[in-house]
Amino acid sequence: MDETLLRTLTPTVIGILVRRGADFASAEDAVQEALVEAVRVWPDDPPRDPTGWLVAVAWRKFLDATRAESSRRRREVLVEVEPVPGPAEVVDDTLALYFLCAHPSLTPASAVALTLRAVGGLTTRQIAQAYLVPEATMAQRISRAKRTVSSVRFDRPGDVATVLRVLYLVFNEGYSGDVDLAVEAIRLTRQLAAGTEHEEVAGLLALMLLHHARRPARTRTDGSLVPLAEQDRSLWDTRLIAEGVDVLQAALARDRLGEFQAQAAIAALHADARTAEETDWVQILEWYDELVRLTDSPVARLNRAVAVGEADGPRAGLAALAALDPALPRHAAAAAYLHERAGDLVTAARLYTEAARSAPNLAERDHLTRQAARLGAELRR
Repeated sequence: MDETLLRTLTPTVIGILVRRGADFASAEDAVQEALVEAVRVWPDDPPRDPTGWLVAVAWRKFLDATRAESSRRRREVLVEVEPVPGPAEVVDDTLALYFLCAHPSLTPASAVALTLRAVGGLTTRQIAQAYLVPEATMAQRISRAKRTVSSVRFDRPGDVATVLRVLYLVFNEGYSGDVDLAVEAIRLTRQLAAGTEHEEVAGLLALMLLHHARRPARTRTDGSLVPLAEQDRSLWDTRLIAEGVDVLQAALARDRLGEFQAQAAIAALHADARTAEETDWVQILEWYDELVRLTDSPVARLNRAVAVGEADGPRAGLAALAALDPALPRHAAAAAYLHERAGDLVTAARLYTEAARSAPNLAERDHLTRQAARLGAELRR
C-alpha cells in the first residue's frame, strides 16, 4: 500500500468533491472513509486509475452521509445523480484548498490548524507540538474550525500570510522525518511564488530550498541524526543552495523584511561556510536579533541563545537561555550543548538525558540519548 500516493491524492479528491457541491467538512470526511476503504482493498485489487477510484468511492460515501442527514433533518439531497466511476479530471487543487481553508471566517490559528489536518495530512498531535499546546486543546480548535466552515460558501479565500504559515509548518514536519512532506511543501510554495510578487513568499521558498539542500547530510545510513557542525558539506546540494540564495537576494532587494527572509538569511550564512569553524556567527546573531524583533517568538529566542553561545562564548549563551521558559521545547537540549561547551559535562549529560525524554521524534531522541551516553563514558574514564 503506497501511503504517500494516498496522501498526495487526498487534496485533489477533496477539491473535486467540493466543486461537485460538497461542503468542505463533509468532503474531508468522505475522502477519509474512501482512504480507509483503499487501505483495505488496494493490496489485493489495485485500481488502474487510483484518483478515479477514490473520487467514485468518496462521492458514494458523501451521498450516503448526505441522504442519511437529509432524512434526519427532512431536507433535500444536495446532489441527485451519482457520477459513473471513471477517470477523474487531472487538476491539482492542493494550493487552492490551502487558500480555501484559510477562510476569512476563521482566525489565522484555526485556519492553519484546519489546513494542516485536512489537507496537509498531519496528525493532531503533530500540529499541537508545532503550536506548543496540548493535543486536546488542538483537537478542540480543529473541531471548532470544522463546525465554523461547515455551512459557509468557499468563495472568499484566505490571505497569503496564513497559507505561508501552513506551508512552513508542513515543510518543518516533513523535514523532521516523521512525515515526508518537505518536497510537497516546496512544490506548492514554488506555485505560489510563480503567481505572486509577495516578498515573504520568496523568503519562504528560499528558506525551504536552503534547508532542503542540507537534507542528504542530515542522517547517517542507520538513520541517526548528524548535527550541522558534523555534516559532510560535500553532500549538500549546491544547485538548491544557489537557487535559494538568488531567490533570497531578490526578496531582500525589495527592502520589506519579514520573518521568512530573516530565517533564510541565517540558513544562507550556514550554507556559505565551507566548514563549521568558518561559520559567521556574529552575522547570524545579528539576523536572529532581527528575527526576534519581527516575531518575538520563543523558538527564535531559543535559537538566538545558541547563536550567542557560538558568537560570544557558552557562558553568554547560557545567560541568554536563562531568560527563557525551561518548558520550551528543545530548551534542555540547547542547555546541554552549551554546558558541554562550557566544560560542565555532568550537567550536560543530565540535560541530554532530560531532553531525550521529551524529544519530538525518534531520531532526535536517539541522538540525544547517544550524546548523554557519550558524556557518561567520558566521565567514567
